[in-house]
Amino acid sequence: MPIKIPADLPAYDVLKHEGVMVVDEDQAARQDIRPLRIALLNLMPKKIQTENQFARLIGATPLQIELSLIRMSEHQTKNTAAAHMESFYRPFQEVKDQKFDGLIITGAPIEHLAFEEVTYWDELLEVMDWTQTNVHSTFGVCWGGMAMINHFHGVQKHMLDGKAFGCFRHRNLAPASQYLRGFSDDCVIPVSRWTEMRQAEIDAAPGLRTLLGSDEVGPCLVEDPAHRALYIFNHFEYDRDTLKQEYDRDVAEGSAITLPANYYPEDDPTQMPLNRWRSHAHLLYGNWINEIYQSAPFEMARIGT
Repeated sequence: MPIKIPADLPAYDVLKHEGVMVVDEDQAARQDIRPLRIALLNLMPKKIQTENQFARLIGATPLQIELSLIRMSEHQTKNTAAAHMESFYRPFQEVKDQKFDGLIITGAPIEHLAFEEVTYWDELLEVMDWTQTNVHSTFGVCWGGMAMINHFHGVQKHMLDGKAFGCFRHRNLAPASQYLRGFSDDCVIPVSRWTEMRQAEIDAAPGLRTLLGSDEVGPCLVEDPAHRALYIFNHFEYDRDTLKQEYDRDVAEGSAITLPANYYPEDDPTQMPLNRWRSHAHLLYGNWINEIYQSAPFEMARIGT
């Protein structure tokens, strides 16, 4: 089954060219099935790139997905055209009366700030509490996951001495988890962050279970059944050149940056990196979508009750 997105959203042509099944509103209306309603709260500056990355992953399952794009109500992006935001995004305050089967809260390049210093923190607190009544399952990614685990469990983020940057091996700590079906004993995941969550503090919070972790960069994927949530602190959704874009940007700006670890062939930045995490990325998000499909009520009004 396909993912339902507007025919004029840039991701439509990108995904169709890649072989992902996509349908527009008219095509979806002719199918006698309730699609899963998945919302993307996109906090990243490069909105279109992030839309493509997540739509690619959730659109690769055998289920019809209706993707809704959400933004913070007052925060104005400086990196995406206003016309794009006006056409495809709705502010949270306009959708908070609706219910969704799933919600993804992306990362944001604001790690250096305390949570309370983020300009939209108060509204994000409202979003996170709203998920408990209006969303069946929530997936917090990188800073989004850190914000959620902090809000619901008080687990703090900690600044690193240097940026965790590159592709790192992660161990499968819960092979029987429904979210890790098909996973190998270990896998490679892109990492790009200045902060970390500490395993001892996660272990001290009741009800949390770490599913993926790395000896080099710490815990990665955490399950929070009580809040129907997953938190991932790294970036399965990245394209093969996303870390390259970050590295090239910092080099061009003269910023202090190390070569991303385990990323370029022979550590040579003139060579194109290989995507070594794509299959596990599709497994994880496919498993998440499947769990939503298996457990979400057919009647949308019952979500969160």
